[in-house]
Amino acid sequence: MDADELDGELSLDSVFTEQPRPPTPDPTFAVYARQIDSLDANAASILPEVRIRLVGSHPLWGHHLWNAALSFASYLDANSELVRDRLVLELGAGGGLPGIVAIQNGAQKAIVTDYPDADLIENLRYNIDQNISPDIRDKVVVQGYIWGQGTEPLLQCLPKRTDQRIGFDLIIMSDLIFNHSQHDALLKTCEQCLSRLPSVSEGPVPAGSSAPCLLVFYTHHRPHLAHRDLEFFDKASQCGWECQEIVTEKFTPMFPEDPGEEEVRSTVHGWRLTRKIDPPIPTE
Repeated sequence: MDADELDGELSLDSVFTEQPRPPTPDPTFAVYARQIDSLDANAASILPEVRIRLVGSHPLWGHHLWNAALSFASYLDANSELVRDRLVLELGAGGGLPGIVAIQNGAQKAIVTDYPDADLIENLRYNIDQNISPDIRDKVVVQGYIWGQGTEPLLQCLPKRTDQRIGFDLIIMSDLIFNHSQHDALLKTCEQCLSRLPSVSEGPVPAGSSAPCLLVFYTHHRPHLAHRDLEFFDKASQCGWECQEIVTEKFTPMFPEDPGEEEVRSTVHGWRLTRKIDPPIPTE
């Protein structure tokens, strides 16, 4: 056997064979149909539906439009005063549905974030471009962000306020707390980003304002770990947050083949978190 024949039989391609990788799935689309009767007639650029493109596949689950996001969007449509003229931050946005609805319902500014992965961020920008009219597109910023990291890049996107407050009026989180290892990081970001009501020395709260809050919507996708999901609210309470459940809504379970009680896996829960307000310091 000559050298050419040996090289041909023992090439690296022959020794270390690898099955060809399947192509990345194409993006999919999901539609959120709005209940027009419940919408504020004064809200900006209301569309009858929001069409969300989802990445074809992603290890961070960005290829799903979660039931919690649908419930969140419906809640914001029914309670548009929560976002109107307010500064909104969405963490772990995925396809960005709640953030898009917030802008369409009159938010002053929305910063829509997810993990700084090129596919996720590009897809978020696509959904913003497709669902937000050009005349109000400057009200939304898409930005990569890792929970628990420095928040200055997020705060720098906000317009200056006239009431001496710094930060967001509303933070929205949709189906994030199943990631138990990130509870502390999420709470750290929320603590640093949510604005505080003016203290007594700074004057009265502006007319028509309400307490800044964090809205958390989620499903117990793994019923046997529901207690771990709820540890988020235990930790929040220990950090000085008031936690109140405000929504429960039934859906078809996203993953029918998963184990656990279907009633639990089909229910979306929504919670409202506000900071405990310190009592004013008595004056002599």
